[in-house]
Formats: sequence, C-alpha cells, structure tokens
Amino acid sequence: MNTNQLMTGLHEECGIFAVYGHANASALCYYGLHSLQHRGQEAAGILVRNNKKFTLRKQEGLISEIFDAKKLESLVGDVALGHVRYATAGGANLANVQPMLFETLDGCLGIAQNGNLVNWKSLRHELEDSGSIFQSTSDTEIIAHLIKKSKGRMIERINYALNHIDGGFALVLVHEEALYAARDPHGLRPLSLGQLPNGAYIVSSETCALEIVGATFIRDILPGEIIRIKENEIKSMFFTDKIGKKSICAMEYIYFARPDSNIDGLNVHTARKNSGKQLYLESKTEADLVIGVPDSSISAAIGYAEASGIPYEMGLIKNKYVGRTFIQPTQELREQGVRMKLSAVSAIVKGKRVIMIDDSIVRGTTSKRIVRLLKEAGAVEVHVKIASAPFKYPCFYGVDTSTFSELISNRMNIAELCNYIEADSLAFISVEGVYQAFFGSKEKKNLCMACFTGEYPTKLYGSLELANKDR
Repeated sequence: MNTNQLMTGLHEECGIFAVYGHANASALCYYGLHSLQHRGQEAAGILVRNNKKFTLRKQEGLISEIFDAKKLESLVGDVALGHVRYATAGGANLANVQPMLFETLDGCLGIAQNGNLVNWKSLRHELEDSGSIFQSTSDTEIIAHLIKKSKGRMIERINYALNHIDGGFALVLVHEEALYAARDPHGLRPLSLGQLPNGAYIVSSETCALEIVGATFIRDILPGEIIRIKENEIKSMFFTDKIGKKSICAMEYIYFARPDSNIDGLNVHTARKNSGKQLYLESKTEADLVIGVPDSSISAAIGYAEASGIPYEMGLIKNKYVGRTFIQPTQELREQGVRMKLSAVSAIVKGKRVIMIDDSIVRGTTSKRIVRLLKEAGAVEVHVKIASAPFKYPCFYGVDTSTFSELISNRMNIAELCNYIEADSLAFISVEGVYQAFFGSKEKKNLCMACFTGEYPTKLYGSLELANKDR
C-alpha cells in the first residue's frame, strides 16, 4: 500500500505468487501472476534467487507488457517471488512496486505483501526515530525494517516483525536460506499452498493460479501461521497466540477473486451464485430478462435467473482489450471510456424489462452510467439488484475505499440512491443474506463484513478519525 494514500482514500488489492524448488521458477511465476492479473493491473514484478544471488525486475504495466521470453530467461533461479499491484490514483511510484528487495550485511531479503497495515504510521515514526531511513511510502518496507531491527535466527526475526504489525495481510518473504509465507491472525487476506509433481512448492493468493501451473492444492495458510520452506521441507508455527475469529474479507468472494478459486474451502463461483439465489428470495421483481455486469457479477446473475425462472442473457459485453481510461482529462472523454469498456446489447435489451445484477455499489457513478447505457439501448425498465449489502463503511485492510465521503451508501438511503443511479428499482442483499448464501446459515462466522456493518476485527489506530475528516 502507498501509505500517503490513506489521507486521500485509496488503498490497493494485490496478488502474490511464489515458487520454491523449480529450475524454471521465473516462468512459472509469470504464468501464476498472469492468472492473478485481475488482482492488480498497475504494476508487477518478479524476484528470483539463484543460490545467494538475487535478481529483481519490476515495472508499471501488465504482466504481458513487462515480461517477454528474453527477460524471463535472464531471471535465473529456482526460487521466485512475484507480485501484481492494483491501479491506484497518485500511487505511480516505482519504489512502491513489489516485490521489494533489501540488501543488508546479513544477506538479501525479498518481500511481497497483499493487504494493508493499520498501524503503519506509528511504526514508521518509531522506526525513523530510531534511525531507519525509508526509500518508499509502502508499508511493506516497514516489515523489512522491523526484521532488521530484531535479533536471532531469521524465523525469530520475522516472528518479531509480525507481532508488531496489525491489519489484514498475506505476505511471502524470500531469504538466502528459505522462503517464508504468513497470514494475519484474522485471515483477512487469502493465501494458499500447493505443490508441483516434481516436489516444488507454490504459494499463491488464489487457488486458480495453482491450477494454471499444474500444482496440486495442499491447504490454506492458516490465520496467524507462518510456514518456512527450506530444502523442500515445510515447517509451520504460529507467530502469535492471539488468533482472532477467522474473518476472510467478504469482498474476496463478492468481487476480487476469480470464480474458479477456492478460498478457505469455499468456491467463489458457488458463493456468488448462491448470493444471486438469496437476492431473489429477498427481492422478487417481474421482468423479461436477467443480466450481469461483467465479470464478477455473472455468477450471481446466473443464480438469480435460476431461482426466478427469468431467462439469463448477455445484455452487457465487456471489452477486455481497452487500456486505462480513468486518466482522461474531461468528463466527456471519461464517459466515452466507459462506453469503450462496456457495451449494452441493444438486440437483447430493447423493449425489455431488465434486471441488472451487480456485485456492489461503492461510489455510484459506474452504476448510473450502466443504467443509462441500458436505457439508451432501449430497455424500458432497469431494476438494479446488488449481490452484497450496502457498502457504508471504509475498509482499512487493502480495499480501495478508506473515507466515508466516497461511499455513496453512507450518504444516501436506498430510495435516494435508486433515484441517483436512475434505476426503476434498487435492492441489496441483506447482511444476514450474505451469510446464508455463503454458509447456508444466517449465523455470523468466518467473514469480515466491516464495510457493510462497521464492525472491524482489529484496532484502527486513528484510521477511522481520518476517514471521518471529509464527511
């Protein structure tokens, strides 16, 4: 995360992929990161270790733009660590791109992290006061300084660092002797372990990337656990005895993860499809067809269509080959950018009452533009159904919302929001309905729902006060 962005309200969601014990580790890492590209399109990097020599290549752009066969061939080593970074506003700084490589008298250390530390500010002040000098504004660098500050074996030093940070994080570290992977005590961010037929180990943010490289899923890294992979042997320990209630981020299922991934034993497509069915039970509307906003809402739209008996159609088409359009300087060009990325199929929606399923409404502007697209294409009614609860509270654990002012559901009730996005009706799934869809019970368990309920699993260290400043 770019810690300067806490003030402006943009965090990031990222993806991690690591290989231990394969002669062609960089190529495997490339393919793994390619399958995690949905988690970050701003920048990417691959770090390789060849004996005790470390080589790092990182750059802004997509995986396919940064790496080709020649560049991958130059990344020689049997251990690799890769990272993809989410697109943020104002965060374009190569120093913040991961993995990060630190060279010390004790040897080299590479780190890649997904998530956000909520106590980064106090830790950075403390470290700077004791003499640390930072090269970036990333909270990942704080972890490296904490490791360097401590004493003992590397596992003990990492343990020291992890016990001083707080928030939602999944991270992988590569040292000269071993690879380490850890997950925060609440398990807010996903991290999985797999193995290739030759015995090499893989660590990945999502299981879909394991399948891409031909690895077999072994298990998820547990909340509060750190594993060490050395000489193809795995050792596990818990870096804290303060293991909280497992609270995987609900938005991983709702939006971030690929449908073919399994997170903590729950398939993402199944969770989304069940959300669509639950949404129908809570909000029944007469209509001619059901459509989903590509790509993360398709599964929920299929579920709603199956439960309602209303036909599912591809009323919206996403152009996956359009570059970034958010940088366009005028409103007119930004609107054109939306049309380039998403098109309404007039032949399908014209003259029809349409139920449009989307995964969430955060700022509301995109929903308004899509409703307008459908009506301009001839839809006579557009009923918007959201397969999550209203997004009312900032997230401080790695999702790109950190102020109340940018969350439209915090400022408007459902009727006001419906009017704003120009829909004929608007409905959200209930908080209880999310649990019902995912776990078959309304009992609260295994999810961080802070963005919907305001019930945060960790201390916030003043972040909530900052989030309130713009209200």
